[in-house]
Amino acid sequence: MSEDAAPTGPDLEAGIPIGEIPDGGTLAGHAGGKAVLLVHQGKEWFAIGAVCSHYSGPLPEGLVVGDTVRCPWHHACFSLRTGEALRPPALNDVTCWQVEQRAGKVYVTGEAPKRGNGGRSTKRGSRHPESVVIVGAGAAGDCAAETLRREGYQGRLRLYDPDPDAPYDRPNLSKDYLAGTASEDWIPLHPPEFYREREIEIVRDRSVAAIEPKARRIRLDDGGTVEFGALLLATGAIPIRLPPEMERGKPVVHYLRSFADSKAIVAAAGKAKRAVILGASFIGLEVAASLRARKLEVHVVAPDRRPLERVMGPELGDFIRRLHEEHGVSFHLGQKPSGIDGGVVTLENGARLPADLVVAGIGVRPNIELAERAGLSVDRGVVVDERLQTSAPGVYAAGDIARWPDPHSGGRIRVEHWVVAQRQGQAAARSILGETDRFRTVPFFWSQHYDVPINYVGHAERWDSIDVDGNLDGRDCAVRFRAGERTLAVATIYRDRESLETEVSMEAAVGA
Repeated sequence: MSEDAAPTGPDLEAGIPIGEIPDGGTLAGHAGGKAVLLVHQGKEWFAIGAVCSHYSGPLPEGLVVGDTVRCPWHHACFSLRTGEALRPPALNDVTCWQVEQRAGKVYVTGEAPKRGNGGRSTKRGSRHPESVVIVGAGAAGDCAAETLRREGYQGRLRLYDPDPDAPYDRPNLSKDYLAGTASEDWIPLHPPEFYREREIEIVRDRSVAAIEPKARRIRLDDGGTVEFGALLLATGAIPIRLPPEMERGKPVVHYLRSFADSKAIVAAAGKAKRAVILGASFIGLEVAASLRARKLEVHVVAPDRRPLERVMGPELGDFIRRLHEEHGVSFHLGQKPSGIDGGVVTLENGARLPADLVVAGIGVRPNIELAERAGLSVDRGVVVDERLQTSAPGVYAAGDIARWPDPHSGGRIRVEHWVVAQRQGQAAARSILGETDRFRTVPFFWSQHYDVPINYVGHAERWDSIDVDGNLDGRDCAVRFRAGERTLAVATIYRDRESLETEVSMEAAVGA
């Protein structure tokens, strides 16, 4: 779906009686052959494109908060005044439309002129560093670079990442792309000209070997050095690997982190009939669902009693198992592999699973080696303050490696989720430019299993109780994770508005 989808609802160019839309109300219609969302707020009327620029979510089904609207699918946020994408995962603005009131009607009269710089005012400040170096072109690094330019930063800006495909849409690698329902042109976050036009240099033929915070420079793998005014570490996470002796057998063990990894699994799946997935994590289960879409026989092996129990609890864990079993996945829980060779995965209990394809999704670890060697404070991640600055002035960290003070849980947390990484990249960029706002965003992620989306707001590493409101098997529920009387996190299935309302409530509780 896009803004150019077949028009539905009333023709907003023909006018709508003002009384038809109450204060705070919305209406989905069309203008100029495009889908438009009309919003009434007090004495003001707004009209923007009705389709989220991320995965084409329906903004009329979202939540209006002040002069913004949030997408019901993945919680992107847009300005009603400008159409600007204010918050990831959306990276591109939507069209803003002109609205007029006359003779008791409100009319959408045409597209508003596009404002330069994504609708933001250009900022120039003496506190801006002369140059910014970003190590890592994943979710956090890419979003930081884009935000710096959107906010008017004009200094030299370089991203270092040896991945030849970066930056790209990593969540899609285990979902639609791997399932064969998304083409390769969906994967890049932006076309190459986006970076050229904004003078964002992406360096792929050199790796950062060391950072020297006091000297304000990085050292490259060829021995060269580059000075920086500010540095952002966004090095992400690395898959945990099996013991070397298991990797030497046949079939080859695949891991999924990069675009190249996903393409390799797609190629192997084209020649395979039976797949064994090691690990019942989000990655493992999304890979299982994608390979079932490709008609492979799929077995999942994991040491846990239930899939995702440590994150989602027993109720959701049991539901997710039933869901995958309904689609033909076989589980071997409470087990680990003892050997891989001869086209067979042998389990600790002696069971032998024939396999043409093996994918290991047994977890990741934060890639903090550069930070450790530089003497930065680390604690199961790179320790940062509320502005995402590390223990070294002028050096910031964001994404999978950052452990930050979370006002929602009251402790330091590190979260390995795409949207969190993007929003931290955005926040780190603004901190680099001298803004003093604290990072207080509520963590959010989504996971897709066949036709069932799970949205999760908040963060609960442990809980006292779990409340299930609704029917899991009926695909209509909210699962609340509580510590005492406090709700730490809420997972929802097909309750998009409730998920958004939970996010807004949690933000209000800590002044985010």
